[in-house]
Amino acid sequence: MSVQTEQLAAKVRQELGSRANKRLRDAGFIPGVVYGHKEAVIAVSLPRLDAQAALAKGLHVLDLQIDGKSEKVLVKDVQYDHLQKDVLHIDFARVSLDERVKVSVPVELRGTPKGEDEGGVLQQIIAALEIDCLVVEIPKVVRHSVADMALNTVLKIKDLSLPPGVKCLQDPELIVATVREIKEELPVAAAPAEAGAAEPEVIGRKAEGEEEAAAEGAAPAEEKKKEKAKE
Repeated sequence: MSVQTEQLAAKVRQELGSRANKRLRDAGFIPGVVYGHKEAVIAVSLPRLDAQAALAKGLHVLDLQIDGKSEKVLVKDVQYDHLQKDVLHIDFARVSLDERVKVSVPVELRGTPKGEDEGGVLQQIIAALEIDCLVVEIPKVVRHSVADMALNTVLKIKDLSLPPGVKCLQDPELIVATVREIKEELPVAAAPAEAGAAEPEVIGRKAEGEEEAAAEGAAPAEEKKKEKAKE
């Protein structure tokens, strides 16, 4: 089995740091690093449009052309902006076609569950699988038909069909998807106030009558002071 790869041009970058990376992105490039196989770590820059096009195809292995030298690499980590739209940085790990690697692949559910006819709604809980396999056996996606899922049934990792030689690293009992009826919760009516219920006391606030008494007593007190001053 041959692995699908695509060539991607890259250049060694000398300037490092957040400011240099920002200038690079503003110029239409993406910063990245290449490491692994006990060789030196190389900081690279890649054309944004070409890199994002390769990622959009779901490719895991690329032939990275670094200043004329070819490196077969695995897309190890991709950092996106806060909107998960623009790529900020890519980590590449050097690989050989005969080695096993750990990668994440998307789970694609196909079909309409028969439980929808009974009022059920399909909810996908796990969107990607962590797998271990040979570089040449990395699946682009793990697909599964949910047409037979009835109301109140679950799909677990152990129910998925993986290609030969591919091993999932997650708990096989983890739930991938469910078909359940979603019941709308009615708002809880507020309990009627009891007759004669006391108003909650506010700290620092005087009770009714105390404020009036204080105001009324303030004037006579001032008058008495003035009278004493005249004497």
